[in-house]
Amino acid sequence: MAYINLSAVEEQEIFPGFRGKMIHTDNMTVAYWDIDAGCDLPEHSHFHEQVVNVLSGQLEMVIGGDNVVLGEGEVYVIPSNVVHSGKAITNCKVIDIFQPVRKDYQSKE
Repeated sequence: MAYINLSAVEEQEIFPGFRGKMIHTDNMTVAYWDIDAGCDLPEHSHFHEQVVNVLSGQLEMVIGGDNVVLGEGEVYVIPSNVVHSGKAITNCKVIDIFQPVRKDYQSKE
């Protein structure tokens, strides 16, 4: 078990305008994002399952060819290896959960 105070976790800018605090367990990564309005998430895929949780704002995503606008309280589950991209319509707060651990995010700590 571990106690973590997010205020003590160093913020990383993974993509321009996508600032996140990463928490890693043995089996998953939880990313707490602050995303600036108008910023783009480039098209990509990864072997991780991803659960996108929008806490505030509006995030437009293209997931497996489907266009969806996610708002406060909405969740989208992205299966492993599905191509996706996005754009913040407004400033957003998002929590992403990845399984397994995002080792590429660990290397930026």
